Amino acid sequence: MTTLSIQRFGEIFSKFQDAKVAVIGDIMLDRYFWGNVSRVSPEAPVPVVDVTKEDFHLGGAANVASNLCSLGLKAELCGIVGNDTSGETFKELCKQRNIGTSGLFIDNSRPTTVKTRVFGNNQQIVRLDRETKKEISETGQDHITVFLESQENLKAIILEDYNKGTLEKEFITKIITYASKRNIPIFVDPKFTNFFNYVNVDLFKPNKKEAEAALGYQLSNTNDVVRAGKELLERLHAKNVLITLGAGGMMLFKNNGSIKSVDTIAKNISDVSGAGDTAIASLTAAYIGGASIEEASTIANYAAGAVCEEPGIVSINYERLKTSIKMGQR
Repeated sequence: MTTLSIQRFGEIFSKFQDAKVAVIGDIMLDRYFWGNVSRVSPEAPVPVVDVTKEDFHLGGAANVASNLCSLGLKAELCGIVGNDTSGETFKELCKQRNIGTSGLFIDNSRPTTVKTRVFGNNQQIVRLDRETKKEISETGQDHITVFLESQENLKAIILEDYNKGTLEKEFITKIITYASKRNIPIFVDPKFTNFFNYVNVDLFKPNKKEAEAALGYQLSNTNDVVRAGKELLERLHAKNVLITLGAGGMMLFKNNGSIKSVDTIAKNISDVSGAGDTAIASLTAAYIGGASIEEASTIANYAAGAVCEEPGIVSINYERLKTSIKMGQR
């Protein structure tokens, strides 16, 4: 793993402050019900949850934007929300996090994607999903494209794909072409459907499961991961591929043939939810701050490890990330 001093981290951090990043992709509203279970319903053999708390969090691409803002950058969020109460709640949460919402397209024909989780005695009992996976309309694409063209000093674009329809194949090509003409780096967190449409990007970051599904073979050992990384570099013409391996850390592949392993950082894993979002946000921020791709990957690894040690979906910030780096040097 690339060695990173606290001094070097401070230099990188100071340079990316207030930089503007566009996050384009599938956005979600995460809704949580918390309560206690002490009895079974007489209507069916299911637990009765006496709700004590309800809260909302930003999910999907919005969680990436939230992490960017926590680190001190300016995030402009582009995606689809419905013309509904959940959409209004979503926009209000963005406002509280200082996330720009002018790039959001309000689609009257679909609901805002909402993931509702019910917890009883701190144990998740059920998850309810309200969503449609219909591909983005031309009107929606035009709205986001016009918004991008209106932006000045955009330092990077993050494409966050959850297979909910925002990142349609032709739209992906439009965004990459736009960024290429303006020398704006693009960082991609893919999902299964559009996996091989993200060509000529600066960094492509699949996880192990996504890479296995796309390539059609298991990544059971280091040799398999190396094979996958090289194949993805070739097929996508990417500058860099970063495969995340959960407890196995990460492996970075550069188009100059360099391969580097990044060991896992988390010591006491509490919850892996949102770790991938934190990783790509932190990596992008570090790269904007002048970090090499190796340094940026190391910072992303520290950031992801830090949020895994806390329950729930949390955003990384400077102090938490700095502490993680210090602890990792001991």
